[in-house]
Amino acid sequence: MIVLGAILMVIGFVAGLSILWVIGVIAVLVGVVLAVSGRAGHQVAGRSHWY
Repeated sequence: MIVLGAILMVIGFVAGLSILWVIGVIAVLVGVVLAVSGRAGHQVAGRSHWY
């Protein structure tokens, strides 16, 4: 999710499309929240592990 967000942010910046930039920022933030909560040992969306 973090990598996808970073790619969208780069594409949005290069192409000048602000909607891709915003979607990329949201994807990065969601990815960071999921990564932090997963590392803390909490279940994410009812799953204890993501493979």
